Amino acid sequence: MAEEEALERGEINGGLTSMDSIDSRWVFQDEDDSEVDDEEAEDDVRHRTVVDSEDDEDDDNAEQRLIRTGPRIDSFDVEALEVPGALRNEYEDFSLGRKIIIAFQTLGVVFGDVGTSPLYAFSVMFKKAPINGNEDVIGAMSLVLYTLILIPLLKYVLVVLWANDDGEGGTFALYSLICRHAKVSLLPNQLPSDARISSFRLKVPSPELERSLKIKERLEASLTLKRLLLTLVLAGTAMVIADGVVTPAMSVVSAVSGLKIGVDAIKQDQVVMISVAFLVILFSVQKFGTSKVGLAVGPALFIWFCSLGGIGIYNLVKYDSSVLKAFNPVHIYYFFKRNSTKGWYSLGGCLLCATGSEAMFADLCYFSVRSVQLTFVLLVLPCLMLGYLGQAAYLMENPAAAEQAFFSSIPSGLFWPVFLIANIAALIASRAMTTATFSCIKQSMALGCFPRLKIIHTSRKFMGQIYIPVVNWFLLVVCLVSICTISSIDEIGNAYGIAELGVMMMTTILVTIVMLLIWQINIIIVLSFIIIFLGLELTFFSSVLWSVGDGSWIILVFAIIMFFIMFIWNYGSKLKYETEVKQKLSMDLMRELGCNLGTIRAPGIGLLYNELVKGIPAIFGHFLTTLPAIHSMIIFVCIKYVPVPVVPQSERFLFRRVCPKNYHIFRCIARYGYKDVRKESHQTFEQLLIESLEKFIRREAQERSLESDGDDGDTDSEDMTSFSRVLIAPNGSVYSLGVPLLAEYKESSEPVSEASTSEEVKPVPPADQTAYDAEQSIERELSFIRKAKESGVVYLLGHGDIRARKDSWFIKKLIINYFYAFLRKNCRRGIANLSVPHSHLMQVGMTYMV
Repeated sequence: MAEEEALERGEINGGLTSMDSIDSRWVFQDEDDSEVDDEEAEDDVRHRTVVDSEDDEDDDNAEQRLIRTGPRIDSFDVEALEVPGALRNEYEDFSLGRKIIIAFQTLGVVFGDVGTSPLYAFSVMFKKAPINGNEDVIGAMSLVLYTLILIPLLKYVLVVLWANDDGEGGTFALYSLICRHAKVSLLPNQLPSDARISSFRLKVPSPELERSLKIKERLEASLTLKRLLLTLVLAGTAMVIADGVVTPAMSVVSAVSGLKIGVDAIKQDQVVMISVAFLVILFSVQKFGTSKVGLAVGPALFIWFCSLGGIGIYNLVKYDSSVLKAFNPVHIYYFFKRNSTKGWYSLGGCLLCATGSEAMFADLCYFSVRSVQLTFVLLVLPCLMLGYLGQAAYLMENPAAAEQAFFSSIPSGLFWPVFLIANIAALIASRAMTTATFSCIKQSMALGCFPRLKIIHTSRKFMGQIYIPVVNWFLLVVCLVSICTISSIDEIGNAYGIAELGVMMMTTILVTIVMLLIWQINIIIVLSFIIIFLGLELTFFSSVLWSVGDGSWIILVFAIIMFFIMFIWNYGSKLKYETEVKQKLSMDLMRELGCNLGTIRAPGIGLLYNELVKGIPAIFGHFLTTLPAIHSMIIFVCIKYVPVPVVPQSERFLFRRVCPKNYHIFRCIARYGYKDVRKESHQTFEQLLIESLEKFIRREAQERSLESDGDDGDTDSEDMTSFSRVLIAPNGSVYSLGVPLLAEYKESSEPVSEASTSEEVKPVPPADQTAYDAEQSIERELSFIRKAKESGVVYLLGHGDIRARKDSWFIKKLIINYFYAFLRKNCRRGIANLSVPHSHLMQVGMTYMV
């Protein structure tokens, strides 16, 4: 605990108390020791003084007392401490053979995009800045070399890959990482107990650095900064999706264009038709998954990289090895001096050598950081450099072949084998950003920024490997339209640069925030990072943006459309949640209705699904007024995605008692990470939920018993005496709650329950009738739950229709009533994820005016 307190001082000081209110509060309590849970109260650690009330009896004749409560343990927070374990990396402890297989999969999934850049980079560069001498070739080669060193190697491999979210990469992984360390999410459903998830925390150095705390406070206090951050994330994600469209187009068309070198009769129209056929086949096999496809194409890509290196060495020896002078960066200056404006235009083509850099980060969830780094440094980068040097050596003697630099530089006897491998590699590259797009969209769905879609998990062993059918076919259609509309390699390359640079710039900004807020490293390093890389990317972006009118505007328009889809979905979801919070039912109303809730309580359990993490949802009132009876036990279930990749099963469910005990109403928050797989059947889910509820009831009794044990003092005053309270979790961990308790608490007109299930806290035999009655009360409640479970479980779902209020602005009405309504109507319904038979469902419609 000492280490935790040192790391998290100011958040979890002394175990639980720093975030808790020290104010006491007044609540009603029933005769059977059932405290009414005021869900609006702040999370705190429980102690209480019982005061007799002279108020008259309530209308339902239930005997109640007004009791004063001090700081109290939120059941959510106590449960969240149950399993403070750490996740194991999926890829640890593998045998040597398994590591070799993963290395091949890494090649096939992560490096296909960057590996095929030699097919088109020089062709696009020299189309915009034609070769007028050997110095142009050496200057262009120098540009390519240092672009490879600066962007893929220094920025991504050595820096950005370490900004992963517990092994998860991509734009939304960075956003979730920031959300965990600062409350910047626009959806107000965060709970203090979320920070108790074992995978939630990072071991951050020096959390008390003044700069980091100021940045955190500024981000949390400014709504404008929160919106700006979300806008950057959505823009980056839109560019990733656009990248998933243009990558297959560029890779496949450039590979198939080699036919024009091998067969004179082939024209550009035939190249486009063959490319279309290849892409249809490619997207059709996407459903077989990353593991199967990655293992199949990994060896092919290994042969491709070896071919690049081998051909590069051959050309260096045969033609002109003086291109090695390109390692001197002064030739970049000579290149721009000779070509001026044309040299600036050619930067868009130069950037293409670094395409696929973002895929290394976005596809990181499939593989470990170290495997990606080692594979790039030891194999990918050397082969790429040799490949480009070989092409430059060939162009020194054959400058007229710049339009098809790669295929022209292949030795004649190896042309067709290399052409075959090049097309296979291009198909692999096309999958790289498609795979990254799937990962990014799943993350955005989990964090409430993308409409719900069907997700298929293609691997039983690695849960991050997914396939989204709708996205797959949508990308195919847009890709085919792009190829047929923009058939020129130059125009496709320009569109490619726009999409790639958009992602790169967003990643640079987000990683800079991570450096300041989480890594807390020297400010000089942070400034150097953002100035060098953002300045470099803005220079490249100015080049490609100048040529946007050539046809690449189609990709820019597509990215803007995707951005607005995500923005509208997030905006509508936020308004819906805020409206539900405002319309939730009050506890006073529940007390007035009484334990029968103003209706008939039929045997069984009703699981009412809603999005609220606190309060009683308004849809529950619709069920009470619509149905002739309600179930004897009600559990409000909230499926909540927290900004972590994975929530362990043992930490999945958190419970709270919503009303007095005789109401039999609970709240359950089922927490999932954005990488979690929700594949359990409804029977399994029900079983896990009921088991967790029983553990909660026993743990609640255990906590009260521990509290009462500390009340055996002999003071006569009413002052508070400080006790060091200890909570023993089921896994054996001991937590010191370190809060003041009342020494004088001996009026035991209330029964005090005893711990009965934890192995570490053995039950003490009842010493008096009160303790015996308390234990019997626990068993009666557990028996009631089991009987209700035997009577059946019914899922109560509210189908909400969202409408803008009549006095809203026209733009808001347009967005909510038409665009957002269209997305909700056509997205995957939440019921589809439950796998519940229709005979177990009850639905009630409700309209939310936002």
